[in-house]
Amino acid sequence: MLAPLLSVRTLLAAIFLLMAGSGFLSTLIAVRLEQSGASALTIGIVGTAYFGGLMAGSLRVPAMIAQIGHIRAFAACVTVFSASSLAYALALDPITWSLLRFIDGVAIAGVFVCLESWLNRQAAAQSRSMVLAAYMVFLYGGQALGQFLLNLGQDRPDLPFMLSAILLSLALLPVVLTRLEQPAVEAIAPFSLKRLYSASPLGIVGVVLNGAILGAFYALGAVYVQRIGMELSQVALFTSCVIGGGVALQTPLGLLSDRFDRRRVIVGCFMAVTAICAVMAFLPLPQIALFALGAVFGGFAFALYPLCVAHSNDHLGENERLSASSGLVLAYSAGAVAGPMLGSVGMTAFGAPGLFMLIGGLALIGTVFGLTRMVVAAPVDAEDQQAYRGLPRTSPMVAVLEVEAERE
Repeated sequence: MLAPLLSVRTLLAAIFLLMAGSGFLSTLIAVRLEQSGASALTIGIVGTAYFGGLMAGSLRVPAMIAQIGHIRAFAACVTVFSASSLAYALALDPITWSLLRFIDGVAIAGVFVCLESWLNRQAAAQSRSMVLAAYMVFLYGGQALGQFLLNLGQDRPDLPFMLSAILLSLALLPVVLTRLEQPAVEAIAPFSLKRLYSASPLGIVGVVLNGAILGAFYALGAVYVQRIGMELSQVALFTSCVIGGGVALQTPLGLLSDRFDRRRVIVGCFMAVTAICAVMAFLPLPQIALFALGAVFGGFAFALYPLCVAHSNDHLGENERLSASSGLVLAYSAGAVAGPMLGSVGMTAFGAPGLFMLIGGLALIGTVFGLTRMVVAAPVDAEDQQAYRGLPRTSPMVAVLEVEAERE
């Protein structure tokens, strides 16, 4: 049963170490900028730079990988990322940190493209679902556990950056020493936004809104927690709760969407995010309630992306799904670029609660749009609905694994 996972164990180990070493950087950078007196707008700009780099890398890095191969490209991206993580300790300057975050985004996009195209090649046809599920567990597990490295920098501010560089460097070993055959990079031409909207209006709008929601949270969630008076250790715990909740609820909500009109589940998730944000923005909460609500928020917010992808696939032919799924990853990234700036505007106008007021407002737009689509368009017939697949929001290459898993 575990044989398919053993065949890709080096790749899973690499993604775990990479996310443990890099997944907490967005939280750490937001915390450090907040402690230095930077405005929410400044922190939002730095956060936007990362997602801009992620989007640019997803578009440009595959050509480099095709020229020099996966191992060299992976080593180059991780080396640049490791050097960048150390460079943060040299000077706390928002302009410099914005440049470094853009570089981080390009580098991690290259890492995702390398690992995901490798997984696509190594996973046997009958085990793609298992490999995709394991990939998500190792990815989000590393990201959640890495948050607790924040607690190690209270006496030595440069220590978390050093630990990040160490973990990123160690992530090189499973890949550069592997005997796995290097795959070819598949050229994927994503649909235009106009074509995606024509095929599935709720799918594309939901993905863009979800990108803005999670982009705002990743860039400014730590600032929100600090501004309501919590300690650094509680920032790490809150972020881990959100990520953990996001992993826990994806499968139950996905299975629910397979049994009913998927639009109802998508609208329900948007409504839940709206309600949770209203509570977090307007009510004083004890710590335990904040952590619990954070986990529930993550559960519904993280589920929106794969739900919207599945809904889009319900309206497409089999030969269109790969390009469409790739286009949706890029649409998510476009939303994530805008999210930090929108969140910073909310916090500038309304203080700490402004972040969740903004996120709740975006979720409310999704709710209204989804309800409108349910009125003007008929649901997909039950026999035409595709099976839901939980999947991360990483690079267009994950679409290959997702689409192939559907064919099992």
